[in-house]
Amino acid sequence: MEEKMYALSDRIKNLKERIATEEATKQSFILPFFSNLGYDVFNPLEFIPEFTGDVGIKKHEKVDYAILQDNVPFILIEAKPYSDNLEKHDSQLFRYFGTTKSKFAILTNGVIYKFYTDLEQPNIMDLKPFFMLDMLSLSDQ
Repeated sequence: MEEKMYALSDRIKNLKERIATEEATKQSFILPFFSNLGYDVFNPLEFIPEFTGDVGIKKHEKVDYAILQDNVPFILIEAKPYSDNLEKHDSQLFRYFGTTKSKFAILTNGVIYKFYTDLEQPNIMDLKPFFMLDMLSLSDQ
């Protein structure tokens, strides 16, 4: 898996200036990332695109992906275009997290991955990620 992640890091470095949209980011960076982690990104029983996470009066809002465990969303993934600053998108993922039984949430632009959970209060996503990964600065750790 390490070799695959380093190869993806190199791919991102080479392609990043040509990736202009969220969909291109998903196809070129995000799906390969989760595939490298062993998820079958083309199996809707495991990896659901456009998962509906209804929020209060806001119905039919969709998080980009949900990874299932025993048919229950376990990880929510909100994707943004490579060029987006992720700081302004945390609240959107926060809303989705509270409407599901997910234990983890990931906000990413295909380069930066921000990992969240509910360490501070059960079923409420923490405001700060517990881990951040920068695919342009991978290390063996």
